[in-house]
Order: sequence, then C-alpha cells, then structure tokens
Amino acid sequence: MADARRPTGATEADALARDAADPLSSYRDRFLIPDGPGGPDGLPAIYLAGQSLGLQPRTARAAVEAELDRWAGLGVEAFFTGERPWFTLDDALREPMARIVGARPAEVALLNTLTINIHLLLTSFYRPSGRRRRILADGPLFPSDRHALVSHIAARGLDPSSDLVVIEPRDGEPTLRTDDLEAAIADRRPELAMVFLSGVNFATGQALDVERLTAAGHAAGATVVWDLAHAAGNVELALHDWDVDAAAWCTYKYLNGGPGAVGAIFVHERFHGDPHRPRLAGWWGEDADRRFAMEEAFMPAEGAAGWKASTNPVLALATLGASLAIFDEVGMAALRARSVALTGYLEWLLTPLPVEVVTPRDPAARGAQLSVRFGSAASAEGVLARLAALGIVADVRAPDIIRLAPVPLYNTYHDAWRAVASLREAMTGAG
Repeated sequence: MADARRPTGATEADALARDAADPLSSYRDRFLIPDGPGGPDGLPAIYLAGQSLGLQPRTARAAVEAELDRWAGLGVEAFFTGERPWFTLDDALREPMARIVGARPAEVALLNTLTINIHLLLTSFYRPSGRRRRILADGPLFPSDRHALVSHIAARGLDPSSDLVVIEPRDGEPTLRTDDLEAAIADRRPELAMVFLSGVNFATGQALDVERLTAAGHAAGATVVWDLAHAAGNVELALHDWDVDAAAWCTYKYLNGGPGAVGAIFVHERFHGDPHRPRLAGWWGEDADRRFAMEEAFMPAEGAAGWKASTNPVLALATLGASLAIFDEVGMAALRARSVALTGYLEWLLTPLPVEVVTPRDPAARGAQLSVRFGSAASAEGVLARLAALGIVADVRAPDIIRLAPVPLYNTYHDAWRAVASLREAMTGAG
C-alpha cells in the first residue's frame, strides 16, 4: 500500500534511478564520506552539512603530503624553487577562484580567513563622512559580521546603535523581500556610507539578488560590499559584471577547502592602484619582487593581491587547490543546474511533513540549503539528536531551524530520500 504521507513516486527506487541517470553523481566518489552509526562496515552517513564544513576531496591528502615533502627536502628553499614555489603559490589559484565568482583573476586574492578579510575590506571601503556614516545590512545578520561592523563603526567614534541599520523580514515572514531592501536603501540615501549584504543568508538560505541590490546601493551613493560565505561555490556569481565593489568569502563550506581554510576577497579593478584608499598593509601585499627590498614605503601589489598582509598558508592552499581542480572540471553552471534539481527534489520530499521550510521556494532565491523550522528550540534539538543517531549529519541554528544542504558535488538523490525517511522517523515522539 502506498504511504499517503509521501509524494507520489517518492520511492527509494526512484531516487536511485535519478542518481543513475545523472552523470554528475559520480563526483561523489571524489570525496570522503563520513561513516554512519554502524562504522566503516555500515552505511555511510548522509552528510547534509556542507553549508557548515564541506567534505574532504580524496586528493587533498596527497596535495598536503606533497608540500610536506617539499618542506622536508628543501626547507626554506621551497619558497623559491620548483614548479610551484611557495612564494607565489596563491597565484596559481586565482584563476580557478575567479571563475567560481565571476571575476577577473587580478580582482581575486586568497588570504587569511573570512572575518579578518571583512575587517581589511571595511578599513578600505567603509569611509563615513559627515551625515553619510551608516551601514545597512540584511537580517538575520551573522554574529561575526555584526561584531566586525560594530567594531568599525565604534572605532570611528560613531554609535553602532544608530549607525548600523539591520533590515529584518516583515513580521510573520521568514525572509526578506527584495523590494523592501531596495526601499530601505533608497530611503536612507543621504546617510548611507555602505551597504553590506550576505549573498546567501546563513540562517534562512535565502539568496539575495546581488546585481540588483548592488545597483540600488550605488544609486544611493553607497559603497556595496558582500559577504559571500554561503554563496561562493554554491550559486552562480558575476561579481565583475555586476559592478560589486568588494566581497569576502570563506572556502571551507561549499568550496571544501578544509577546516579553517584560507579565505578569499574580491576587489573590483576600478579600485586597483588607488593611492588614496586606506588599507592595513603588510609585506605580502607588495609585489613579489619587492618583498625583500626592505624599503620603508609600502607599494601595494597590483589588484586584489595588494590587500594581502601575511605569508601564504601553504598547507591550507594545498587542500583548497585540490577542491578547486574539481570545480574546474565540472563548472559552476553544471553544478548549479544539479543543485537546483537536487534541492528541489529534497523540498518535494519534505512537502507532506508537518514542518515549515523557510527557505524561498524560487530556485533563483536560494542555493543548496533548506532551512526547516520546527516551532521550538527543544523540538529542533530533539529531532537533530534523533537524526544523528540515524546517520544524518545536519545542524541547528537558533532558535528552531535545522539546516539541510544537499551539496551537488557529493550528495545524491538517494541521500535526500534517506534523509527524509529518517526525518519522518525522528519526528515521531520528538518534543
């Protein structure tokens, strides 16, 4: 007898058939999938937490070991010799990273981690003057972003309680309306110094219209900076063509760079070579042929690389390079198409369950994440614990949301089917 709680056709056989018909399903084998509760002899875990930490490419270990071998065999000379000298190691990764975010290679640099990079960009691009001093951001605002914004406002002697304006969704609505964001930007035109927005919201999974909102910020006379932590490697971007001023993102989520992986920034080419734009400088931000000149005057390298300060994290670049090679094989257009199909399938399977999917239904307004609301923190935590016991890896965001991210590089339709079957079981008796 058919299960009335499931959509028609939502069978395990159907999920397996979808995987068999999708040539990109084979890329799952390029990643190491954590064990399920039964250990190595049981089924692998269903890993739906790539929005928090992406999985390890199988090639990552060899990439790190190659650099360790160079360290062992060459010592400091590895900075300057061989096919990939450490001194300019990040140069080789700019082009593949630029392809992922729709930038020109010179507009991209790999450095530090996300919040540090946001601080570097705020130093250069948040330039309050007179009445025009406020920063407008979208809510819910990620706490680390809030801390960075508040600290820069306060450091300039301004008042974060009034000079940080966070636009929240309307009462009773889980996500923001683009029209409301545009109107808020226009209404505050005389007072805005910066518009700071998230490409994909960490809590709701909503993808904002980067091009449209960048244009709205510019029309208001503000600088526009984006946090793309949940967008890079997840949705298609065209930062150069969309005239974004600057952006920062991490690489340990959808880009699978590893825990604490090196971050990245984008700075539009129109700002390159601007001698009057302040920045926090360090020797790695100079051209390679000047770093050992030991001159007192700082002369930034051309492009976004001029915002670097510290030495390349070689082992972190190695793991990221292993992942970027896979992205280059597949391409963002193909990955995005699979993501739309896979996320849509998961949403379809969730339809009969008594939960609220707060992520927008429009595929253009979301990435590979569905945020599922359970009505109370206790319910969400209880369901998550039951899911973990069943081999489903997900996470909770306060107060009552479980995030499920079917990442197109390594998740499958069968993963989605197993996850929803487990969720149905986990919700039975959950508080």
